[in-house]
Amino acid sequence: MNLDLLLLLILIWFFGIGLMLRLALFPSVSMLEDDYYRYLWDGYRFFETGSPYGIAPATFFGHDEIPVIFQGLLARINYPDVPTIYGPTLQYTFLLGHLLAPAEVWILQLIYALADMALILLLLRLANIRWVLLYAWSPLVIKELAFTAHPDGVGVLLLMAALFCRQQQMYLIAAGLLALSVGAKVFALLLAPFILWRLPLRYWGVFCLVLAVLYGPFIWQGASDMGGLLVFGNEWQFNSAFYALLRQWLDPLVAKLVLGSVFLGMYAWLFRQHSKSSMWQMPRGDIIFGVFFFIAPVVNAWYLIWLLPFAVIFPRLWSWTFSVSVLLSYAVGINMNSTSIEPFLIPIWVIYLEYGVVLAALGVDVWIRAVGINFSGNLARSSP
Repeated sequence: MNLDLLLLLILIWFFGIGLMLRLALFPSVSMLEDDYYRYLWDGYRFFETGSPYGIAPATFFGHDEIPVIFQGLLARINYPDVPTIYGPTLQYTFLLGHLLAPAEVWILQLIYALADMALILLLLRLANIRWVLLYAWSPLVIKELAFTAHPDGVGVLLLMAALFCRQQQMYLIAAGLLALSVGAKVFALLLAPFILWRLPLRYWGVFCLVLAVLYGPFIWQGASDMGGLLVFGNEWQFNSAFYALLRQWLDPLVAKLVLGSVFLGMYAWLFRQHSKSSMWQMPRGDIIFGVFFFIAPVVNAWYLIWLLPFAVIFPRLWSWTFSVSVLLSYAVGINMNSTSIEPFLIPIWVIYLEYGVVLAALGVDVWIRAVGINFSGNLARSSP
């Protein structure tokens, strides 16, 4: 058999296993997470009223006009007194799920698994196939998207598609896709300056117009995701690294200002380095998201989905280690059936282990660079 054909068959086999793992898990009941009750509820409210925003689920407790099946969902929603925090792009996926199979999580699992497979195909155009294969087999990706039905993969797909279109000089499409990604999660704003930099103002206008079209109908009705996001940003803390460390000595606002200043300094330096080149290059999203997550007050495991495509393009030991160690964040009291640990509290030794191994891996990466080893194997691509 021809060697190239044999290698092709082997690759198809391995990618096929990644596909089968996703398809095998999506009909199963999600474990360790219950966020999907909110997605199903949002889809129902969107369908019934034209907007899922502004009214907290707790408002509907005891309302007999709510269908019985959705009363069951309502009783299981986390933080029912907080309005939804999910952006309009994701709300349309919740609505689609409701239209196809009301109150059924499997349809969302299928939608997000398909979005993930589309991202894998896109990554094949951006990076070496062996790193794409590592992504396809990533336990974090399979668990969070196909199994737990977290919708972040939709936003990540749109962001990477925007970067690909920017690389291919399809600027109009890039601006529109970027706006859709921001409409999925505000994380995408971190890459917006890198995508829109040096583009004529009309493309910035397209970006703003698409965002306005996304948010406009909901704001016209009186609410958006901002209410829930403000509560989230002001009050929540979970699985944080440097923020939790500074909170031992500083007030929350001061700690956020200090870490925010550090992040802005790093971001400005990266943007300056990126701007020096006469040719547009793929931004170092791995560094941007990596530093962001190390200083953030809240780091849920599925947030790392935003980092992993850049770990495929710029493979480093620390980023792939982070994608595994972050799963330790599920070691909370409620998941361990512990009476000595608060339901949503992570033991401090778990935090040290989770972030400690990432810092150790970063040290190995620094050594690898110092001795001049290059194991990325990615093709350098750029465009004006």
